[in-house]
Amino acid sequence: MNIKTERGKRGEQQACRFLITRGMRIIERNWRYGKDEIDIIARDKNMIVFVEVKYRTSPVFGYPEESVTRQKQACIRRAMLGYLAQNPSKSYRMDVISIIEGESREIAHIKDVF
Repeated sequence: MNIKTERGKRGEQQACRFLITRGMRIIERNWRYGKDEIDIIARDKNMIVFVEVKYRTSPVFGYPEESVTRQKQACIRRAMLGYLAQNPSKSYRMDVISIIEGESREIAHIKDVF
């Protein structure tokens, strides 16, 4: 496993722990729809939450959440619609978990991003 994949997995694991401590239940991890993927699908009470995890070791090149471009949003949206076609729900949202882990760890939970 390369270093980027390893860091991504570590970030997703931290994001799952973060969400669980806030009362969410993890439904799926790395859910794929064609070539698109959703990092985490969770349940927050009656709402399905689709979570994109962005992890960096430093904010030198910008904050992790800034890398959720329009193109990335389109990929996530396709996957969300695929999941909802198979698992209908009227209540859902898209969140981003941003993690910077250098000398200390900084986690930001940005809800309902689009």
